[in-house]
Amino acid sequence: MTFAAPPLAYWVDNLPPFLGPHWGKFGIRYYGLAYVLGFLTAAWLLSRYAKAGRSQLPAAKIGDFMVAIVLGVLIGGRLGYFLLYSEPGTLRSDPLAIFRVWEGGMASHGGFIGVAVALWIFSRSQKIPLLHLGDLATSAASAGLFFGRIANFINGELWGKVTRVPWAVIFPRSEPDTPIDQIAPRHPSQLYEAALEGALLLAFMQWRFWRSDVVRTRPGRLSGEYFVAYAAVRIFGELFREPDASLILGLSRGTFYSILLAAAGIALIAHSARTRAYRGGAD
Repeated sequence: MTFAAPPLAYWVDNLPPFLGPHWGKFGIRYYGLAYVLGFLTAAWLLSRYAKAGRSQLPAAKIGDFMVAIVLGVLIGGRLGYFLLYSEPGTLRSDPLAIFRVWEGGMASHGGFIGVAVALWIFSRSQKIPLLHLGDLATSAASAGLFFGRIANFINGELWGKVTRVPWAVIFPRSEPDTPIDQIAPRHPSQLYEAALEGALLLAFMQWRFWRSDVVRTRPGRLSGEYFVAYAAVRIFGELFREPDASLILGLSRGTFYSILLAAAGIALIAHSARTRAYRGGAD
């Protein structure tokens, strides 16, 4: 596909994926840095919760908790990419592909599943309520999504649909064998997602955490709200994003999996309402 446009009419995303010098495919990648910043932000927020007396997770256990979260995100996100987005049989035909992280390939929905498993294991080992840990994790999750989507934009991947809006961006990787001046400009959907999935949801979750007593009185409610809110903004963002895998029932995979996530969120909200009614708590 070609798009007749004057050279430099749109900004070209030709940013290097590395921060500073690199050696071949090895170096400090923005994508890896995004994960580090997301995890550090989450650890800082958990420390604030503990100091404020709003968390059942002791400050001394935050490091162990973060290790569990990191493993859940990385393993779940990586496996999720191959199971939810790749062509069937990709991992079976090339099992070593799962270790070639420099080639990219992480799925946020897979990360959610991985974290859920990690939280379950940590909850059982530390005798801390699972739903409470889930509320803590989801309250900080969007920090990682914010940095991750910025890294997606820097890498010129997961681009949006073709458009002529003034802020459209040319992503050379979208049409690698086409001259720059003939590449169709696209929505910078990664930045839309950074703003919605990242900044907006992080602000909302922090507002709910600090301005209400929902974490104490309705365990699981905050997690449910996050899943529903994430699903809503993700589905909205999918309107501008080019599907990066085959459709399911006519829907992009991001939309389809988000509908399932929203259903899980509604179930958590309903469960928390029953818990509150039983305990006689108040929001």
